[in-house]
Amino acid sequence: MKFDKNRDYCSEAEICKVLGHPVRLKIVAGLCSRECNVKYIWECLGLPQATVSQHLALLKNKGIIEGKREGVKVHYSVVNPLAIRIVEILSSSVEPDSPGHPNAS
Repeated sequence: MKFDKNRDYCSEAEICKVLGHPVRLKIVAGLCSRECNVKYIWECLGLPQATVSQHLALLKNKGIIEGKREGVKVHYSVVNPLAIRIVEILSSSVEPDSPGHPNAS
């Protein structure tokens, strides 16, 4: 790779910044494999619903995920290809059962 003074990488840096939080990384990693509603996510992660909702709101605001309303539930999915790629890279570099893996419990 060569240095490019004309490329600023601002959007890429913002995605990395948002995914730099372990809870958000776990949420995105989980959503890469399936659509989920907030109740399923907070039950799986063992976190308060309000905490998960705050993280989902930030991920949605940054364009990493989107929510589709189905009745009273909103199902979330990852829509940002760079976020998906980052999770794939991180997941392949860490053993699935190790504490550093995004899907580790």
